[in-house]
Amino acid sequence: MKKIIGQTTLELVQGDITEQDTDAIINAANEQLVLGGGVAGAIRKKGGSAIQAECHKKAPIHVGQAVITSGGNLKARHVIHAVGPRMGEGNEDTKLENATVNSIKLADDNRLHSLTFCAISTGIFGYPLDRCARIMLSTTIRYLKREKTGLNRVVFCLYDNMAYGTFQKEMQQQITE
Repeated sequence: MKKIIGQTTLELVQGDITEQDTDAIINAANEQLVLGGGVAGAIRKKGGSAIQAECHKKAPIHVGQAVITSGGNLKARHVIHAVGPRMGEGNEDTKLENATVNSIKLADDNRLHSLTFCAISTGIFGYPLDRCARIMLSTTIRYLKREKTGLNRVVFCLYDNMAYGTFQKEMQQQITE
C-alpha cells in the first residue's frame, strides 16, 4: 500500500526489515543499545558485530531518543536505533511519538532519502499494535505534511499479516483520497 504525502511516498510492506533496501532501517532499541532479540537480534545477525560495537559507544540513550550507526552488512547503509516505551512505564504514547519523530529528524539531519520503520515497542515491550499504528502513522504523516524533508520514501515494514493488516486499516483511516 502506497500513499503520497507532500513530496514523500509513504508505503506499507510485509516482510523482513533487514532485507529492506532503504538508506536506513529503524531498530526498536533498548536504552543500553544492546542488540538482543526481536528486530535488534535480526539486525545484529545480518548486519554483523560492527553495528553493536558502534552502539556500545553511543549508549545509553533515553526512551524517545534515537541514534544512528552504520548498517554493517545490511542492504541499508545505516541503522537508526530508536528507544520506544515499555507498556506500564507511563506516558507511553508521547514516548512512542518522540521515538518516531526523532528517528525521522535524524534521517533528515543525515541527508537520507529513504527509511524503513518497524512497529516499535510491540514485541517484548508489550505496546499494543493498534495504538502503535495510530501513533507512528499520525506522527509520520504530520511530520511529512509540516516539515521540509529530504525524505522521498518512508516505509513501514511489518513482519506478519496481523501487523500489516492493522497498519493498513489505520493508514486508510488517516489518509483519505
